[in-house]
Amino acid sequence: MAILSLAVKSMRNRKFTVGLTLVSIALSVTLLLGVERIRNQARTSFTSTISGTDLIVGARGGPVQLLLYSVFRIGNATNNISWDSYREIAQLPQVKWSIPISLGDSHMGYRVLGTNGDYFEHFRFARHRKLQLAQGRVFADVYDAVLGAEVANALGYQIGDAIVIAHGAGDVSFIHHDDKPFRVAGILKKTGTPVDRTIHVRLAGIDAIHAGWENEVPSHDQSGIDDHLHAENELYGEHHEPDQATAFLVGLRSRIAAFGMQRFVNQYPHEPLTAILPGVALQELWQLIGVAEKALLAVSAFVVVVGLCGMLTALLTSLNERRREMAILRSVGARPLHVFTLIAGEAGFVTLAGTVTGIALLYALLAMAAPVVAAGFGLFISIGGLSAYELALMGIVCAAGFLIGGIPGYRIYRFSLVDGMSVRV
Repeated sequence: MAILSLAVKSMRNRKFTVGLTLVSIALSVTLLLGVERIRNQARTSFTSTISGTDLIVGARGGPVQLLLYSVFRIGNATNNISWDSYREIAQLPQVKWSIPISLGDSHMGYRVLGTNGDYFEHFRFARHRKLQLAQGRVFADVYDAVLGAEVANALGYQIGDAIVIAHGAGDVSFIHHDDKPFRVAGILKKTGTPVDRTIHVRLAGIDAIHAGWENEVPSHDQSGIDDHLHAENELYGEHHEPDQATAFLVGLRSRIAAFGMQRFVNQYPHEPLTAILPGVALQELWQLIGVAEKALLAVSAFVVVVGLCGMLTALLTSLNERRREMAILRSVGARPLHVFTLIAGEAGFVTLAGTVTGIALLYALLAMAAPVVAAGFGLFISIGGLSAYELALMGIVCAAGFLIGGIPGYRIYRFSLVDGMSVRV
């Protein structure tokens, strides 16, 4: 207890230096844990986005690209696929259900996805959880839209509000379908997936707003469509089939048939198609970004090392100033082991305090940044307890702090009583 009291008083006398060292370690720990938390949450968020889908089919291209634009709404398709091909594959006996999707339009920077009622019936996320409505109903009319939770919250939309779809998937578009606005029919509950950032409309609605367009320019002669919503509901009604789709999700009656079905689609004779297994494509994605993950973690680890080295430098720099202090302690009966424990204990205490401060700072930043990250990137970061791996990292940091404190502790241990008393001040 006496050694502890002396350590506290000694640090109080050097509070400015100790405070800077503590802040440096705290920031290092915050960065290390923050990178690890975001890395794990990104994996979890991506993995939970789609569940229960056996195959994703799109135009010929790379599997990662197909996964990104069809599931995560990132990037664009190289080409569309014909509806005849979709219908032929969807009617195969091995197929239990299928969900066609059409992409290419947006609203205020949010992607618009054209689909049908099978989307709300069969789409699953986060271990087979089903999409649920928070308000309203699934679209029934041609110009009904169902909004993801984030879209409704960010743009302040309510049931019955009108929204105008823009051509293209960018944040800025110069061609708007303002002659044919959609009406908000429903709002989905929060899912923590890209569904929250998506506006869902009927495939027929996608065809309706593009009716009369030539070379991506709206025709001025659309009176038969524009003036009569009832006529459009009949023209683009329940049994309307578009000419093409961007991709479609497939659920099979037996997962054993997945590889055979994938081979059949990849060799489809009528047009070049690609079928991917979502889990396999996701692993390829992690392999692509794995180098960046490791680089970020390495940078964070080096930042922690720099923080600990700063503490070591501060302790070594203060040794000459503290030799008289240590010598006096030795002269009044303190053993060399006590002096060593005093110095190493200070280093360990500063490291532990910096670690705890860093963890507290991490949670404060997560609480403030989580909504911003979710809105800007669609990445939902949970504010849960530390994982076993994160606790192990903190244990390594604290142990490293004690070990680093042993270096100046050993040097002060070697100083003799005479040498300490002879220092000129």
